[in-house]
Amino acid sequence: MTTTSITLRRRGVMLIVSSPSGAGKTTISRLLLEREPGLTMSVSVTTRPRRPSEVSGRDYHFIDRGEYDRMVERHELLEHAEVFGNGYGTPRAPVEKALAEGRDILFDIDWQGTRQLAETARADMVSVFILPPSFAELERRLRTRAQDSAEAVARRMAKAADEMSHWEEYDYIVINEDVERSVIAVQSILTAERYRRDRQLDLAPFVASQRPTG
Repeated sequence: MTTTSITLRRRGVMLIVSSPSGAGKTTISRLLLEREPGLTMSVSVTTRPRRPSEVSGRDYHFIDRGEYDRMVERHELLEHAEVFGNGYGTPRAPVEKALAEGRDILFDIDWQGTRQLAETARADMVSVFILPPSFAELERRLRTRAQDSAEAVARRMAKAADEMSHWEEYDYIVINEDVERSVIAVQSILTAERYRRDRQLDLAPFVASQRPTG
């Protein structure tokens, strides 16, 4: 006896993962991309300098302020925000193409960008906010990763309280006590969102085809 696999077209999901710096969203995002073959990263543009470990085109598209401003003026960014004096934004064209083709896109953006996307693309997005177990643990993680100066760590800690105050604007909240459990939680959210009725484009004709005839 053979079984037939049913494949229905669906629209892609914009999965947004946000958190204060150091709360774990980068690690969680990396593991999600490794474990979810149908998920790709939205690569933002930014005007900030490239860190030694970063690769242009993979981590960010590093552009100058003039080019960034022109993209904003031409409405070529789905969302954009200023963070620590640098511009960040999501290019519109590749995201819209991916969603139409049924591919899921992961966004690593802050609450400002999430709020903008909620105004323009609410039906396509699902948002997850990652909270640290405590402020003390957040500070420990920032100091341990040794990517920023002591002054930069102090700035990020000061900003963390403001970032965390926006948790109510998100669809789901995950407290990152354990990275493995947090990744599984976000995977479960993504799986459920893929099965939402309004994202499955061929449901109406499929159901109609199952009705008895005669």
